[in-house]
Amino acid sequence: MTDERERLSWDDFGAATRDISRAIVADGFHPEVVVAIARGGLLPGGAIAYGLGAKNCGALNVEFYTGVGTVLDAPEVLPPALDLSYLSGRRVLLVDDVADSGRTLDLAVRLLNRQGADVRSAVIYTKPTTIIAPDYSWRDTSLWIEFPWSHLGSVQEEDAA
Repeated sequence: MTDERERLSWDDFGAATRDISRAIVADGFHPEVVVAIARGGLLPGGAIAYGLGAKNCGALNVEFYTGVGTVLDAPEVLPPALDLSYLSGRRVLLVDDVADSGRTLDLAVRLLNRQGADVRSAVIYTKPTTIIAPDYSWRDTSLWIEFPWSHLGSVQEEDAA
């Protein structure tokens, strides 16, 4: 059995978000709002918003993963609620860290489309298991991904060990 993993360094994170920002600009898409899927999309969303010069940012809280390898039956939108009415008729870039199963991204895209937003999606990684292809992605992988902001777990987990 192999323990091969995709490891994203902070330097790679910077390169990834700049590359995604450049791809969005080259595509001619100019989002009026960047919406990050919390929690994994918060850091990439902020970095891409800076790369695009976008000032309007928000977060959509979605829970699906409850632990390493454990998920809910379906992704759920959690409070606090994003002001979805503001997004109607606007160009929105939806950002997450990875499209793994794609169920979280699919839920968020459908939710924003129902609000009348012109939605495009961006992720750092796309896995072959995703049910929805993001519009922008930095890299494809089938490996477990170690993100620099989450691979150590929380300090509460650290203290419990």
